[in-house]
Amino acid sequence: MKISRRRTFGATAALALMPGLGRAQAYPSKPVRLIVPYSAGGGADTTARLIAPKLQEALGQTIVVENKPGAGGMIGDEIVAKAAPDGHTLLIGAFAHAVNPALFPKMPFRTPDDFAPVSLLVTVPELMVITPSHPAKSVAELVALAKAQPGKLSYASSGNGGMIHLASYLFATRAGGDALHVPYRGSAPGMVDMIAGRHGFQIDTLQSSKGFIDGGKVRVLGVASDKRLKQLPDVPTIKESTGFDFAINTWYAAYAPAKTPRPIIDRLNAAFNQALKQPDMMKKADELAIELVQSTPEQAKKFYDDQMAFWDPIIKQSGAKPE
Repeated sequence: MKISRRRTFGATAALALMPGLGRAQAYPSKPVRLIVPYSAGGGADTTARLIAPKLQEALGQTIVVENKPGAGGMIGDEIVAKAAPDGHTLLIGAFAHAVNPALFPKMPFRTPDDFAPVSLLVTVPELMVITPSHPAKSVAELVALAKAQPGKLSYASSGNGGMIHLASYLFATRAGGDALHVPYRGSAPGMVDMIAGRHGFQIDTLQSSKGFIDGGKVRVLGVASDKRLKQLPDVPTIKESTGFDFAINTWYAAYAPAKTPRPIIDRLNAAFNQALKQPDMMKKADELAIELVQSTPEQAKKFYDDQMAFWDPIIKQSGAKPE
């Protein structure tokens, strides 16, 4: 009996000394805030609200989605970066989370040092759309037009340094042509002007473009993916049309504040992965042409690091400046 007590006491003491274990065992002890650093209705917000009910089931605690838009996503990012590292305040990070360090010389937090990757959640392939009356019938023909009239072909974007801007710039560069960038406050106003004939093309997601496509306002010229989309089986990839690689995805991932105990990170990772594999989640994702990604925290970190490394030289070359 004495040996048993000593062993029990020793085990209890050892557990008490393990960093973060006490907090992890009680986690989550209150509602979890899911911070979306963008306005309601966008891709990050849609992703958060799609996942939240399933995450709530997996964690057994209320999930509160909060939109904190502004400053290119940095207002919401800062809330999470400076929150207590207890797993009760999480971030749905997106493309800007990886490119802001190159765009903004001074930030109120350190990216990526102030964040702990939890899981990559979603990737969304980009599309190239044009007006139905446009003379180009393929991406190759659009490239030929750009080369024949350098600087005359323009494209709309959702703002300087955003995904649409940088993806369009990269396309023009790889095509060997030149195109004029015209930024807007959001992709929809740019799309409206493109439909009116003021711009040559626009790159966006199927989710954002679907209403225009279904209404016959735009035509999908190519898919910026390494394979055709089953939702658009007759639309070739841009690589098929041009021969150069052009697979560009919008993405969303979950982050916790840095120094969040690893047991909590693992619990969250398992919960997100469980949420993503639910049949109704998969069905909804299929409708929106988004790919649900189950990952480890290490895979999420590598993906983020790769995104920073890929886009940093492109940002510098483009001369993109925050608005």
